[in-house]
Amino acid sequence: MSQKVRFGVIGIGSMGIKHMKLLQQAVNGAVLSAACHPREERLAKVKEQFGDSVAVFDSYEAMLKSGQIDAVLIATPHYDHPALAIQALQQGLHVLIEKPAGVHVKAVREMNEAAEKSGKVFGIIYNQRTNPLYRKLRELIASGELGEIRRTNWITTDSYRSQSYFDSGSWRATWAGEGGGVLINQGTHPLDLWQWVTGLMPKRVRAFCRFGQYHDIEVEDEVTAYVEYPNGGTGVFIASTAEAPGTNRLEITGDRGKIVVENDEMTFWRLRVSEREFNRTFRGGFGTPECWKCEIPVGGENPSHRGILQNFTDAILQGTPLLAPGSDGIYGVTLLNAMLLSTWTDGWVELPFDEELYVQQLELRIANSTMRKKSGASVVLDVEQSF
Repeated sequence: MSQKVRFGVIGIGSMGIKHMKLLQQAVNGAVLSAACHPREERLAKVKEQFGDSVAVFDSYEAMLKSGQIDAVLIATPHYDHPALAIQALQQGLHVLIEKPAGVHVKAVREMNEAAEKSGKVFGIIYNQRTNPLYRKLRELIASGELGEIRRTNWITTDSYRSQSYFDSGSWRATWAGEGGGVLINQGTHPLDLWQWVTGLMPKRVRAFCRFGQYHDIEVEDEVTAYVEYPNGGTGVFIASTAEAPGTNRLEITGDRGKIVVENDEMTFWRLRVSEREFNRTFRGGFGTPECWKCEIPVGGENPSHRGILQNFTDAILQGTPLLAPGSDGIYGVTLLNAMLLSTWTDGWVELPFDEELYVQQLELRIANSTMRKKSGASVVLDVEQSF
C-alpha cells in the first residue's frame, strides 16, 4: 500500500458530492481518484467540478476492476449498500458505506460475513460517533459512573418533514424505494447511538409504528417502541417527522443517578451512594439519596463526516482502530427491523428474530404498494440502475 489511499465514489448525489469534496480537500492521506454514476450528465458535472484527475465510470463494475482505486465509498440508495459492498470486497478493495448499512438484517449479515472473510477495512459513516457529546456519554457509562443501566428514553422528534419533501421523489417514503420511513432515515443515527453509548442491545421489542399518519406516504412517520434489556432494564424510543417544534432528549438512568442529553448539553444527576445501597441501609421512612447536579464539560469540535473519512483512511494506512466499524451497522438495522416487524405482526419480537420472515413481510408491502401505482413510477431496485 502506498502512502495515499485512492478512493472511488459510487453514487453522485448530494452526499456523494459532499464526500468527494472532503476527500479531495480535507482528508490527509486520501486521494479522490474515481467516481461512478450511470447518468452521463452527472459524470459531466464531476469532470467540471473536480477536474480530469478524477476518472469517471458509468459502470460500477468497471470502476471496481479498474485498478485505479484502493477503497470505495458507497453513497447510493439504501438497498444497494450490501450488494455493492460485497462486490467491492471481493475485488480486494476497502469499503466505506453510507448509513444505513442496508434495509434488512439478512443482507447486512451477508455483507458483514463477506467483509470478515476479505480482511479489508470496512467502515460505515456513522458521523455522530465523532460528536464529543456522545463520546463523553459513552465514556461515562463504560467507566461505571452511572452504575447499572435501569432505563433509557430517547425522544427524537426534531426532524420535521413536510409533504413537499416526500413529494420531491417518487422513490421517497416507499417500501420499494427506501425500505422504510422515519426509522431508516431520520432515526438511523439515534438508533446507532442508543446501543453504542449504552453498550446494550434489547432482548425483545414491542413497537407501534403508524404508517402515513400525518403524511401521504406508505411508510412509518411516527413510532413508539418499548424494549427490554437482558439485565432487566427497559427503554423507550420515540420518533416522528410530524412534530413542530420537535424534541431531541436522551435520558439514561442507572443505579448511581441519571444523565440527560438535550440541547447539545449533558447533565449528570449523580447519587452520592447508589440507589441499591440507599434502599438497603436507609431507615428514615420517607427519603431519597443525596444527589449532586453536575454539568458535564464537553470539549472539542465534532469533525463529523470529515472525521469518519480521516479515521477510515488512517485505519488503512496506519491500522488505527475504526470509530465506526462497518459490522456495527447491523445493530441499528436490527432495531428498526424489529420495530417494524413487531408492528406488522402485532406482538413482541424476540432478538434475534426470523430474518426471512422480515424479508417476506417487506416484499409483501412492496408488492401491494399503492403509492407506486399512484405515482406511476417504476421503482428500480437493480444495483446498476437505482442510483
